[in-house]
Amino acid sequence: MAFLLASGVVHGLPQLPDAFMLGVSAAMLAVFSAVAAVVGPTRRAYPWRVVVPAWAALCGLTYTVALADLRLADALAEDNQNKVSRVVLQVASLPRVTLDSRVFEAEVISSRPLGVPSRIQVSWNAPGRSGPYGRFGAPEAELPELVPGQIWRMSLTLKRPHGVRNPYGFDYESHLFARGIRATGSVRGNPVLLDDRPWSSLTIVAQRARHRVREAASPYVEGMRYGPVLLALSVGDQAGIKASDWVVFNRAGLSHLIAISGGHITMIAAVGGLTVFWLWRRWRIGGRMLAEYMPAQIVAALAALLVAWLYCLLAGWGVPAQRTFLMLGVVGGAHVFRVPLTATRVLCVAALAVVILDPWAVLASGFWLSFGAVWVLMASEAWWGQQIRRATQSRLRAVMLFMVVATALQLAITAALMPVLALLFHEVSLVSPLANAYAIPLITLLVTPLSLLLALFALIPGCQLVASWTAWVGHAVLDALMQPTVWLTQMELASVTVPEAPIWLTLLAVLGLLVAILPYGLPLRHAGWLLMLPALFWRPERPPPGGWNAFALDVGQAASFVVQTARHVLVFDTGLRSSPESDGGARVVWPFLRALGETKLDVLVVSHADIDHAGGVRSLLSAAQVQQSYSSFDLPAYLEREAGLLGQPGRLPALPLAVSVCEYGTVWHVDGVTFEFLWPLAVDVSRVRSKLARNNDRACVLRVRGQHHSVLLTGDIGVAQERQLVRRGLGNIDVVAVAHHGSKGSSAPEFVQHTKALHAIAQVGALNHYGHPNAAVEQRWVSSGAQFWRTDRDGAISVYSRAERLAVRAARRTQHRYWHGM
Repeated sequence: MAFLLASGVVHGLPQLPDAFMLGVSAAMLAVFSAVAAVVGPTRRAYPWRVVVPAWAALCGLTYTVALADLRLADALAEDNQNKVSRVVLQVASLPRVTLDSRVFEAEVISSRPLGVPSRIQVSWNAPGRSGPYGRFGAPEAELPELVPGQIWRMSLTLKRPHGVRNPYGFDYESHLFARGIRATGSVRGNPVLLDDRPWSSLTIVAQRARHRVREAASPYVEGMRYGPVLLALSVGDQAGIKASDWVVFNRAGLSHLIAISGGHITMIAAVGGLTVFWLWRRWRIGGRMLAEYMPAQIVAALAALLVAWLYCLLAGWGVPAQRTFLMLGVVGGAHVFRVPLTATRVLCVAALAVVILDPWAVLASGFWLSFGAVWVLMASEAWWGQQIRRATQSRLRAVMLFMVVATALQLAITAALMPVLALLFHEVSLVSPLANAYAIPLITLLVTPLSLLLALFALIPGCQLVASWTAWVGHAVLDALMQPTVWLTQMELASVTVPEAPIWLTLLAVLGLLVAILPYGLPLRHAGWLLMLPALFWRPERPPPGGWNAFALDVGQAASFVVQTARHVLVFDTGLRSSPESDGGARVVWPFLRALGETKLDVLVVSHADIDHAGGVRSLLSAAQVQQSYSSFDLPAYLEREAGLLGQPGRLPALPLAVSVCEYGTVWHVDGVTFEFLWPLAVDVSRVRSKLARNNDRACVLRVRGQHHSVLLTGDIGVAQERQLVRRGLGNIDVVAVAHHGSKGSSAPEFVQHTKALHAIAQVGALNHYGHPNAAVEQRWVSSGAQFWRTDRDGAISVYSRAERLAVRAARRTQHRYWHGM
């Protein structure tokens, strides 16, 4: 445990300790060990109970730092940043397939120029890419088949990994760093296939097998509503599952069943082991039973491990798969070599093995959820005890009893991990126990085996009819259980939002979980659940009356602001739509609002109809009830047009209770804060409705004035509109959202001087091809005395207006880790 904890601590550091610091720590620990040797010469003496874990922690720290240094050194050279390199590479993963693109991981063999990392992620987009609205009804783009093991020569535009950085948000750079991906590249020109090496490594063999199974099984599930789920359960490929389906799975608490989990692997291993056990006890060679050569239990254990290993490779060797196989390996090894191991020691040894193989496994929530689930299982299994089998008990009754107990144990895991899931994903599913009650046995005992049988029969020539029947039955069962699940998730109280809690409350909740699953008989065991309540019912501190919080979210080359007052919340612009399944509203804005504990929107402002400002409005309207909306265009007409482009004509989200246009003179006051539209001066409603206004010049401009400070949200207006605002007596502004992402056509000199801003914020994407923000514009704000913030460099900017001061925090500075920007 000391080794594991020290390894995890490394990943929370802003920079890695150097060799000198590690050497000083080792020297100090050596001195302490020498003193301990004099004070307590026996191993059981108290000092050694501190010394041994301390050395284990230092080993874990040193081991992780050494591997992290090696990974940091394998970086894209600065001279190659955002430039074309000629690379010879090997496809190293199962490609993620969409209608007009392929994304895969690759091992670099050689490059010109040098300085390209050993592992990169490549995106290959088809010519004439469909864009953010997809290509519904169009045939799939013609791209060469990419198979793991192939050797290609490609021209790639390479960049260092970079992702949006928001409070409480997903850390994409951490995700790539943990997988060893040190650069991302997009294909230029026409790549050339040089060779195919299917047996170059065990990893390539496994990925190639996954590709073969996916290609063989895909035709049988094509057109099925939940066909991608069957593929996910057979080869671990979740890329085809729709984002809307993930929303249902999350709200119902079924996400753990859709991925290949430890339960699935254990079940398949058990089937393989029991089959070999049954055959081994009955087969003979030379007149002697095979069991006379080697005990059937040992052979069955080895067979189960082999089956589990093969299935884990087919599943992609993720953290749950690693944890399950290593745990089964520890148990099997202990059984073969007659080594007595307690359940907790099995868990610790398996966790240690996972971290030694991959120190970055602790960054994945799946690591903690997987081991937490097994810990709960080990504890709850003792609660049920073992029923003494009666002589008259039938085999059918024994099987039914086993299924009931297994389902009950899974429900115990679901209930116990619910508080942890709430803290990780800011949502508690109230329908999860009911949904899991019928989904666990159906998916585990029917859908998963049928998915594996589909994969098997799809590979066997002449078994097309059997494969089709298997796919139909598996999908029919899955579709049947999804009908009540979708209905449950549509209930108003299907889930409850849980805000982000402070770290000390999170640790208190984890301690409560550990106490709650202690064995029966210990005093105050049930009080452990009470320790979880503070984190579950935590509500972040809101601004006092007259104060406000403003958050310039990091949404790439787009815009989105969130403004909080004492009892209300406003969203100004909704980010970019990047694909039919992904937009800034769903990926960034709504998760951020949930982490704040917001469940509805009082006001939604969409400054104008450009896709980088209005791209996420559909997702926000679908996720939350909006009381009032303002826009410089006809919002219902925009949504109707977008539905047609997305291939969903007529499917509109719930509109706000009141829909209005923004124009000069519109003012409202809440919680001691005044909101006032300063632009456009007047909106011709008939013109707006007849033609969707995309003109930046008519973008909404909103001024927010509290008792102490003010903020100006400018949309994409240009210098002409800024000068008119100055002539109309704009006045001083404390915080300004730099217009049009800091383009050279904005931030007029007189506007910058007139506002006398303390802080200027430009929402821009990293290495954007517009060149935003313009260098002269940035210098203009800095010269005026403003501190210039940009979201590509600083991440999301949080501003807090209080009587005592105006506080500003940057996400990349407050949440910096050693891999960021490297």
